[in-house]
Amino acid sequence: MIGDFVDEVNIKVIAGKGGDGAVSFRREKFVEKGGPDGGDGGDGGSIIIKSTLNKNTLVDFKYKKIFRAENGENGKNKNKAGKAGEDVLIEVPVGTCIYDLETNELLSDLKAPQQYLVVARGGKGGRGNARFATSTLQVPRIAEKGVEGEVKNLKLILKIVADVGLIGYPNVGKSTLISRISNAKVEIADYPFTTIVPNLGVVKVDTDYSFVVADIPGLIEGAHLGKGLGDQFLRHIERCSILVHLIDISCFERDDPVEDYINIRKELDAFSHILSKKKEIIVANKIDAVDKDTLEKRLTDFKNRTGKDIYPISSYTGENIQELITIVWNSISKEKIEQQKFFQKRLKSNVTEKIKIQPVNYEPDPFIKINVVKLDNETFEVVGDGIEKLLSRYDIHQKDSRLLILNTLEKNGLNKILRNAGVKEGDTVYIGNFSFEYIP
Repeated sequence: MIGDFVDEVNIKVIAGKGGDGAVSFRREKFVEKGGPDGGDGGDGGSIIIKSTLNKNTLVDFKYKKIFRAENGENGKNKNKAGKAGEDVLIEVPVGTCIYDLETNELLSDLKAPQQYLVVARGGKGGRGNARFATSTLQVPRIAEKGVEGEVKNLKLILKIVADVGLIGYPNVGKSTLISRISNAKVEIADYPFTTIVPNLGVVKVDTDYSFVVADIPGLIEGAHLGKGLGDQFLRHIERCSILVHLIDISCFERDDPVEDYINIRKELDAFSHILSKKKEIIVANKIDAVDKDTLEKRLTDFKNRTGKDIYPISSYTGENIQELITIVWNSISKEKIEQQKFFQKRLKSNVTEKIKIQPVNYEPDPFIKINVVKLDNETFEVVGDGIEKLLSRYDIHQKDSRLLILNTLEKNGLNKILRNAGVKEGDTVYIGNFSFEYIP
């Protein structure tokens, strides 16, 4: 049984900011007029989600919902680059779907071990002033700021990766069956909803192969509408290759096995078209509780009314259990053998070490759309998305930075745009947090 089973959580991931480039100059004995030697800032750390077979629930995220990667270090003198921020690796169970919480877009479905997704990229480190030296600007007092890392709100939804889903009304014997055929240790009692989380068990076919069975709890009529527990767990059945549908043929608690079967089928059809098309094996359980003649009549009645085959077993005594395992394995063996080969191949490789992440970067757009807003008769403000991004990369307290910004804007026609907006000589023009007196 999975303790503290959690299959849906929301988390926030915050990648690291790139470090700022440094402004510094060589100051060494016997070296006159030392040039710029400011190093670049380090890239910010990224956040990666990776699937693993070592987890089977999202319970860890009940207590930790915000994940931050390290910022890159600022550049240093002597052309020393800042250290890159450490990445954060988040491990989730195989079968986890990652959604963008804002758009509900499915970003990735981690169906196999060692799959990964970079969910938030760190920001690019800023260039130091050594990068800005030219023949006409030999003493540049300018450096770039690091770029902010990505911030994402995510929804993680776990769909258990089981080969076989055990379904049926409460108390039909699913828990008894899974405990008999597999290594699962489950609670068994004679009351509804004994099982309140999915039970997982591994069934050994032989020394080389096995398959995973999930006991899906709480399916009753109206489950897809939220009745009972079924709507919480129906999505887990979507992963299964095949369904084993248990019917209580003893009629000890419920009168009509056919009606029970039809009701559960309706729930599957109403919840998902994937479930409606899922292959199933119908099993009549508790044959030990009825005499032979009654059993034959009920099995014949089921076949006549549904047109489907039904296999009689007893989870309690073990009668026909091995035959059921063989039937199930024959139905899934080809797909399962290929899957296990694929999993083993992935487990031999450490995929995460090979990840190369391109940091978030912003190169100022040479073509910036400039808008001028009149604040009063003598005060104006220059605005625009491209301008905000341009300002975010430079320290406007540095004179050379302000000149670079103004030169970039002038190449995009700033002076003409200001005149057309009615700006006169002597008026004050704001660009971000700095201002200047307009001189045509």
